[in-house]
Amino acid sequence: MDTCRAPSALAQYRVLLMKDLRQEFRTKEMLVSMGIYALLVIVVFGVALSFARPGADFLEVSGGLLWALVVFTSLLGLNRSFSHETENGCLEGLLLAPLDRGVVFLAKATSNLVFLGIVEIIAVPLYWVFFSSFAAPAATAALIVVPLVLGSVGIAGIGTLLSTITAATRGKDVMLALLFVPIVFPLLYACVSATTAALVGGVLMEEAFATSLALAAGYDVIMLLASWVLYDFVVS
Repeated sequence: MDTCRAPSALAQYRVLLMKDLRQEFRTKEMLVSMGIYALLVIVVFGVALSFARPGADFLEVSGGLLWALVVFTSLLGLNRSFSHETENGCLEGLLLAPLDRGVVFLAKATSNLVFLGIVEIIAVPLYWVFFSSFAAPAATAALIVVPLVLGSVGIAGIGTLLSTITAATRGKDVMLALLFVPIVFPLLYACVSATTAALVGGVLMEEAFATSLALAAGYDVIMLLASWVLYDFVVS
């Protein structure tokens, strides 16, 4: 007698991830809105710094400005990450299906990471095109890719958990920001420190870069594991 076996966790993950990717690449709602928002934030930064004097001092604040751009843009995307599921009642159907809740979390976090990464690939070079006249970064500037990756992984994971919590609440945009910013602050601080060290170079690079990356990586591991473990409780 043949028995029906449930699909493996990897198969479930692949199906859920491809669902999110196909849906977004077909409509491009999240990517377009995040891209336009990132461009508007860059323009606002440009206006705010239009009367600043060019010099090396700009590099000391450029890391913070870059991460403000990433955080604001990611909040917009995370607010929309469950929009289709909540509007069409798909979230309840997804939770009623015999799926591992941890796999649902991993698939949604991966899709959020992919979308955020695509926007960063466009927005970060554009940021430096706008502000390249202020100061030339150090030779180690290419290393900002490392904190960007670590920060994006943490933002996608923690943001997925928090966006699930706030998806059905009133004023979910405000609630997500109120929960997200304080929780992600240690990661943001470490990534800003590492990014600034890479841009400035010299002694700051030697003293702060590796330590900040270690803090960011440790934070990612702890918070992603906690989010994965708690996700079943959150959606139940």
